[in-house]
Amino acid sequence: MRIMLIGGAGYIGSSIAHHLLDRGHEPGVFDNLSTGSRQAVPPGVFFAQGDCGDGTTLSAALKAFRTDAVIQLAASVRVEESVSEPAKYYFNNTTKSLTVFDTCARSGVADFVFSSTAAVYGEPDTVLIDEQVPTVPVNPYGHSKLASEFMLKDIARVSGMRATILRYFNVAGADVKLRTGQRTKEATHLIKVAAEVAAGHRPHLDIYGTDYATPDGTCVRDYIHVMDLALAHELALTKPGLPSETRIFNCGYGTGNSVREVVNAFGEVLNHPLATRDRPRRPGDAAALACNSAKLKRELGWTPNHASLKTIVETALNWERKLSATPGT
Repeated sequence: MRIMLIGGAGYIGSSIAHHLLDRGHEPGVFDNLSTGSRQAVPPGVFFAQGDCGDGTTLSAALKAFRTDAVIQLAASVRVEESVSEPAKYYFNNTTKSLTVFDTCARSGVADFVFSSTAAVYGEPDTVLIDEQVPTVPVNPYGHSKLASEFMLKDIARVSGMRATILRYFNVAGADVKLRTGQRTKEATHLIKVAAEVAAGHRPHLDIYGTDYATPDGTCVRDYIHVMDLALAHELALTKPGLPSETRIFNCGYGTGNSVREVVNAFGEVLNHPLATRDRPRRPGDAAALACNSAKLKRELGWTPNHASLKTIVETALNWERKLSATPGT
């Protein structure tokens, strides 16, 4: 299958590209390189530089690649930034996604996967979140993604496109073969930042909020290894739904870990404590988000291969050390 990854030069996109190659598919990448890296694109993979908000350029790339399916990954993803710059998030995540959906439908794309987020659920009153939990976002990032979901459903319905929405929980770790990983500069994702501290690139890890209603007072999240997430994307395309149908699946393990548990996991891998500093809460952060992925397992046969916090931490740290040892990776 020839699969175009829009935003495929980023962390998750490049991981999916390597996974698809391993599985015998032909990925292509369309990216404006505003946050992604050309070096992250696997050698020999079709690449077109352009902005996903430019329908003409995107349409030409889809045609040149002879695209069978599309995965839309391009987005702005910092929750705290969305609170202070909501217009940026509605433009990048919602307005540009509308262009992507419409362009793909008009180009005859049969199968489409949209990367959404657990942030669409807000702060639900349940331990494990399944797809039936009401969507009540608490920040502009979540709102921007939920609005995109509604648009995709409507466009798929009238175009006949088979669409799948994957709601990610917290993606972390790196390709176990260390071919790619998170390169984001000034990253805010907990495990990436912790890996930078562990590798000596930052003096300490800031823990934002220690007074949440959680067992140890810090935020709880469901961390999913990026290569297990890549598998979910492949399954969404190789086991598609019906024409005009939009399916929704949560992507996570169903086991939440607190910030302090992540810190302790790094300490165990390092054999010494990770340097931390307690800070006030950040605006827009939910206390706890954990996933019920039973539907993904039942309907697509998803079986994760890297479902342990230790594996996530070790691969993230190994990737960070590789970045240090080989500048320009």
